[in-house]
Amino acid sequence: MKKVWMSSMIKWLVLPMFLISVIIGIPTATKAEESLNLYVDGAILIDADTGKILYEQNADAPLGIASMTKMMTEYLLFEAIEDGKVTWDQQYSITDYTYKISQDRRLSNVPLRQDGSYSIHELYEAMAIYSANAATIAIAETIAGAAGMAPTEENFVKLMNEKAKEMGLVGYKFVNSSGLNNEDLQGMHPASTGPSDENVMPAKSVARLAYLLMKDYPEVLETTKIEKKVFREGTSDAIGMSNWNFMLPGLIYGYEGVDGLKTGTTEFAGHSFTGTATRNGMRVISVVMKAVDANGVGSYEARFDATKALFDYGFSQFSKEELVPAGYVIPEHETIEVEKGKEKSVAIATKDPISMVIKTNEKELYKPTFTANKETVEAAVEKGTVVGKVHLEKTEGTDYGYILDQASEVDVVTTESVERSSWISLMFQGIGKFFSNIWSSTTDFVGGLF
Repeated sequence: MKKVWMSSMIKWLVLPMFLISVIIGIPTATKAEESLNLYVDGAILIDADTGKILYEQNADAPLGIASMTKMMTEYLLFEAIEDGKVTWDQQYSITDYTYKISQDRRLSNVPLRQDGSYSIHELYEAMAIYSANAATIAIAETIAGAAGMAPTEENFVKLMNEKAKEMGLVGYKFVNSSGLNNEDLQGMHPASTGPSDENVMPAKSVARLAYLLMKDYPEVLETTKIEKKVFREGTSDAIGMSNWNFMLPGLIYGYEGVDGLKTGTTEFAGHSFTGTATRNGMRVISVVMKAVDANGVGSYEARFDATKALFDYGFSQFSKEELVPAGYVIPEHETIEVEKGKEKSVAIATKDPISMVIKTNEKELYKPTFTANKETVEAAVEKGTVVGKVHLEKTEGTDYGYILDQASEVDVVTTESVERSSWISLMFQGIGKFFSNIWSSTTDFVGGLF
């Protein structure tokens, strides 16, 4: 009898708790929409067209970036070429520094002859495809010299940090051009840096760098998508270069649409990767940092598995949607007051549409909000006059914003013209306003007596 009574009591206690949990939901450590269960120290996924952040995980923590550093070296190279300071066929003569580093086959390198001369283009291919470190240092020295400084990596690092500031990166520290730990530079690391220093940056800044590199110099993908190439083909120095991006289609972890961008691996940084892929007209950029497997072991496979999870999430869950059409009339803001005009108000609407990459099932969660430049406009008012902006706000859930400092907004403009009133009309309006103010002041005064 006692057992039956206890059993009944447990049922009556458990049942309400179960019903409550069903109704309000039992909280978990991380909401499903906020976690992809990635085994990484940092990660981010963005739309490559707009810079809209689709997912992030510990994306603001500065972490080792290893050879992902070379994206900055690539950016500065493209910029120097664009400015005419460096040319692709320009020849580089080997220094003691680049020669010694190139002979260290523990590192990713193409061996360089001490008395050799190499074109900037072939050094660039070695850097972008094979992550060749000495070739990267050679490019760095060349760019520093082209900038009017001594042709040293020390001076190039100054350019890297200046460019990072200009790009609006945060949490960064560049100590060399290649991404190696300074300990691997045989005591020849830049003098202003420490012997064991390494480049660091948060995932969000890495994504910003990748975004700007691809926006400003999309031709970088023509090289980063090359699976294999022979360095110095046809010479006795010929050496095969295999791309470290094993997610290129046809390689071991091949993924449809992948054509870049840069891997990075050191003991400090772990296995990291900035990837990009395109599918059905949509391109995304991902960053994973210090990826490990379920057992906590870092590997090439771990970083590509994490990247695949991000790509799958982006391509399956998101699409570009037009949320506000051109000519949209904002509820409760159909017009704006006009001063000194023949009409007291003028109609307004959005000038352009607003499109955004969003989760396909969240379209109704974004609401347009109007912000006026001023409460009124003064006639004469031309059609198309900008009177404010409409931006989108997500009513619930997480909105990560954009990789650059921008928002989903468009101008709101007048959709018709309003002529200015004649001077006689303005005079009578002024007189009317004058007596209206007197009357208002008098009634306020009299009302105050009682």
